[in-house]
Amino acid sequence: MLSHLEKFNALVIGSTGSIGQAFIEHLNKLPNCSKVIGLSRQSTPSIDYANPDSIQAAADALSHEGPFHLIIVATGILHTDAWLPEKKLSDLHEAQFMQTMQLNALGPGMCLQSFAPLLDSEFGVMACLSAKVGSIEDNRLGGWYSYRASKAALNMLIKTASIEQKRTRPNHCLLALHPGTVASALSRPFKGDQIGRTPHDATFDMLQVLLNVNASDSGKFLSYQGEEIPW
Repeated sequence: MLSHLEKFNALVIGSTGSIGQAFIEHLNKLPNCSKVIGLSRQSTPSIDYANPDSIQAAADALSHEGPFHLIIVATGILHTDAWLPEKKLSDLHEAQFMQTMQLNALGPGMCLQSFAPLLDSEFGVMACLSAKVGSIEDNRLGGWYSYRASKAALNMLIKTASIEQKRTRPNHCLLALHPGTVASALSRPFKGDQIGRTPHDATFDMLQVLLNVNASDSGKFLSYQGEEIPW
């Protein structure tokens, strides 16, 4: 467990978002977190899912900063100025679907590919922010086709990568993590600013989960309370 390490290094991908910023603030306050690095489209090196080559380039540039004991991928998209999540099947649109898949599934998946090798060989945790609405078994309301599909795809990427990692790097833990409803720009059109928890509170809870998982937890889909969510 990271909480038992005397010192550990952390990396937050998506560090300029409200959740990413809050993660960095918490990590900087932990006595045993010796280094925190944030990556975003504005950082140096930068990372931009619209430019897939930037992902590996950023990993290469940070290889001398590692190894990392904790890597958090805190990126995601639910809506843009041009569109909102689909309410019905007839709303499904190719451009919206492809953009959502690129930013919610392929981008984080490429981060798994490029950054998991930077995890400490003794013990390392890499978590991608998913969403409970990506659970196929838990889907009872329908709607939100692109977002649900993208998070389900991300979950499968994480689960599949965790199986491979167990064979080659058994001390690594790869997780899908559900943050709950957070008061942020992502959730604002859906009253998230009224019903959601603050990024500070949400990331505090998620960080407690991440600090206390073991390698045996790899491949799980966990909530911010540490509970397993059905795939």
